[in-house]
Amino acid sequence: MAYLQSGDGVQKTPKIIAIANQKGGVGKTTTTINLGAAFAEKRKKVLLIDLDPQGNASTGLGVNQDQRKVTSFDILLGDNDLASAIQPTSVKNLSIIPATTDLASADILLTDKAERSSLLRKALLDGSNDIAVYDYILIDCPPSLNILTVNAMVAAHSLVVPLQSEFFALEGLSQLILSVRDIRRSANPDLRIEGIALTMYDRRNNLSLQVEDDARENMGDMVFKTVIPRNVRLSEAPSFAIPVLAYDTHSKGSEAYRSLAKEILNRTKAKGNIAHGA
Repeated sequence: MAYLQSGDGVQKTPKIIAIANQKGGVGKTTTTINLGAAFAEKRKKVLLIDLDPQGNASTGLGVNQDQRKVTSFDILLGDNDLASAIQPTSVKNLSIIPATTDLASADILLTDKAERSSLLRKALLDGSNDIAVYDYILIDCPPSLNILTVNAMVAAHSLVVPLQSEFFALEGLSQLILSVRDIRRSANPDLRIEGIALTMYDRRNNLSLQVEDDARENMGDMVFKTVIPRNVRLSEAPSFAIPVLAYDTHSKGSEAYRSLAKEILNRTKAKGNIAHGA
């Protein structure tokens, strides 16, 4: 989905990045929200798609349950068009398609859907005029390799993988990489891993240092130079329903996500801003 046809000719799409790791508690939602806010701060227009039944990204950006009239699940079902689900947030340049617990039944309710692994990609293609205004689309995936995560990978150009700086962190990564290879062979041959982001990193902890050494030795340049530290401000910000960049703009967490956003922007620029994937 590098380019879409519009009435005026060829139209470039936003870059679509899925934030994925089948392990829970590794910082997927925190990364999605704050990476989106960091892009928005750099005057990039960003759409966040909440594809996690917990809906934490929606809550973390101030979208209350009673405001989630049209959700990502409605989009997957084809019951509503993309534009009807997009909501602004309190962060300038950052919009969201929210989620509810309805997504928890996706594996069952989508079973009989034709091309059920490509429903999100189809919705984005059908809504090409609505997403053309965005520079980036970030997809917050659930903590499992289920039909929702598969839909995200089929629709995405690339993945950002948050990797917790703790024991056994690398073990789950191999399963995700195998899943990426399967998606490449079947539905999205250009899908690639944008990078691996070490999260909950503590330089005072020998284990964090060991995990970083192991990750860089095994995965090389795939691991971002930026690491996301353990930071109390990162933990506090969701309770105020804002990104850490708005909650405490000078915190170590804010600076880390700004650095990560800059690193991704530089990688994109180095590749000639060519969209890869879906």
